[in-house]
Amino acid sequence: MTARAADRARYDRATAHLDAPVAIVDLEAFDANADDLVRRAAGKPIRVASKSLRCRALLERVLDRDGFAGIMSFTLAESLWLARSGFDDVLLAYPSADRKAFAELTGDPKLAGAVTVMVDDPAQLRLIDEARQGGTEVVRVCLELDTSLKLLGGRVRVGALRSPLHSPAQVAEMARAVSRRPGFKLVGIMAYEGHVAGVGDAVEGRPLRSRAVRLMQSTARKELAQRRAEVVRAVRAVEPELEFVNGGGTGSVQHTAAEDAVTEIAAGSGLYVPRLFDNYTSFTGRPAALFAQPVVRRPGVGVVTVLGGGYPASGAPGHDRLPVPYLPEGLKYDPQEGPGEVQTPLLGSPADDLLIGDKVWFRHAKAGELCERFDTLHLVQGDAVTAAVPTYRGEGHTFL
Repeated sequence: MTARAADRARYDRATAHLDAPVAIVDLEAFDANADDLVRRAAGKPIRVASKSLRCRALLERVLDRDGFAGIMSFTLAESLWLARSGFDDVLLAYPSADRKAFAELTGDPKLAGAVTVMVDDPAQLRLIDEARQGGTEVVRVCLELDTSLKLLGGRVRVGALRSPLHSPAQVAEMARAVSRRPGFKLVGIMAYEGHVAGVGDAVEGRPLRSRAVRLMQSTARKELAQRRAEVVRAVRAVEPELEFVNGGGTGSVQHTAAEDAVTEIAAGSGLYVPRLFDNYTSFTGRPAALFAQPVVRRPGVGVVTVLGGGYPASGAPGHDRLPVPYLPEGLKYDPQEGPGEVQTPLLGSPADDLLIGDKVWFRHAKAGELCERFDTLHLVQGDAVTAAVPTYRGEGHTFL
């Protein structure tokens, strides 16, 4: 029996009392992935990206482990909810225009002390002030550095379109804008190198593309390490008591941790290890989060149909944004249909061994987005479900 076949047997036994659709997290794999992130971070604390987990119980589990400290959130409303839930170090990774939430933040000392907001434009500071509605609490601020690699005099750009702050001078000027404005305190810098941390460099069947990605990432890491150090020096000249410099992501943990200027690493997807994180030379994780759909039809030889399953992930549309049939091994989509909203045909010889009601296990393309489809995660240890915990959706929250 292969390791994957053994996992399938365990998951089927653990969830035999549960009807599919059902979502699980394999705690042994989850904890092993956490240990690997800590090893790669080499002593620097890891701030957990909440959008990759979207489950308070699992945020608590990982933050109870040595090597993890703080949360990186994805909306201001989520940040306030987490702070009210007892998490006391929440960094909002994206700028917000949520005026109601800013009024709550600036009117509550507990929230203002626990939450740090992201800015990269003086207009964002003005929006916060306009939203205060009498709130007088000082707002903790982090500046985001654009990490993109610019070549040929800026005519070629590699990396996400995020912050407009690219050069040390631009970031330092934004730091001065914060320091000049009453009611704000600059406490950190964040720089997410998504073109390194979030792009696989060993794509199966595409050796030339993989080689090109590795070359690009090597160039990008060297350029960013130098520029990030210069940015930190420039900002510390404005705010000497800067509390943190956050960088990295699951695919770049060890490289970013090696930079002296970086004080903490961000990561989250590496805990669940969705399918987009299979193609890396820098690490190998264990799939920890899966979902199962039930077989409801057997249209013919070598074909079964499962209920639903069409859960595409965000990003540029493409095959890599689709869930992948994982267990039993050897199933694939019908190219004329793909994964559907209400039914999904699956082809392959393993289909002939599946009965009506059997489970087919899938892996989602991106980590936390799976939790927008399920209100409960069943936690598996060995061949038993040891707990059922709510996702954000299960607690009544869809923040974005």
